[in-house]
Amino acid sequence: MEKIASFTIDHIKLKPGVYVSRKDHVGAEVITTFDLRMTSPNDEPVMNTAEVHTIEHLGATFLRNHPDFGTKTVYFGPMGCRTGFYLLLAGDDSSRDILPLVTEMFTFIRDFRGEVPGSSAKDCGNYLDMNLPMANWLAKKYLEEVLTNITEERLVYPQ
Repeated sequence: MEKIASFTIDHIKLKPGVYVSRKDHVGAEVITTFDLRMTSPNDEPVMNTAEVHTIEHLGATFLRNHPDFGTKTVYFGPMGCRTGFYLLLAGDDSSRDILPLVTEMFTFIRDFRGEVPGSSAKDCGNYLDMNLPMANWLAKKYLEEVLTNITEERLVYPQ
């Protein structure tokens, strides 16, 4: 069986960043999958499920309500390895193209206070598994260490 694209990336060389994981054609539309890598794989501790779950709720809510990207958002959710998130957008975009959106989203997550959207038993299948303070902290870390003054090596997968 052939390896899927995400398993062909050298995770030993991979650093936190914003990468184009793949581009798929669905009819006439291009769907771009972005790898929003928040931790260094196999080097830093992975994120715990509570903060990942909180970032997912906040990020998805932010994206679906965004005036420019709301209708282009196909999916936002965590990687199984808990080192980052996948963002799928309709459009043929580059990592650099979406930096303002990703920066805006993680600023929203860093600064969010109050009740996490969808964090009730009626709205979510695991509503008790949330950690807003840790989600705020991780968003701040990603903004400061990765997104602010990002370099080209953190926008293109390593060879």
